[in-house]
Amino acid sequence: MAAQYLTPEQDERIRQWERWNRGYFIFAFVALTIILVFSSQLGLSSDESWGPLGVLIAALITPIIVLQLRLSCPACGHRIGWQAKLMAPDQCKACGTFLRSKGQ
Repeated sequence: MAAQYLTPEQDERIRQWERWNRGYFIFAFVALTIILVFSSQLGLSSDESWGPLGVLIAALITPIIVLQLRLSCPACGHRIGWQAKLMAPDQCKACGTFLRSKGQ
């Protein structure tokens, strides 16, 4: 069986997903760090209530989950999901297609 690779267009879709995923992760990490460090000064948390801080943290983390669940193999359409971290995996577990174009 010959190895299957993505077309350049399919490869570009995967790279675009990786750029969005990596960019949002960096933004969320920096934002969460700032929010957690300065939460009491910003009035987001106190000894009695962490409600606003919890909502803000959930709002920053939810897009990470959505981005992970949106990734699918361009060749077969199988959802890759949590198999990917910040980058797409090397190969689709469902169809065996390498998630790079032949030239890379």
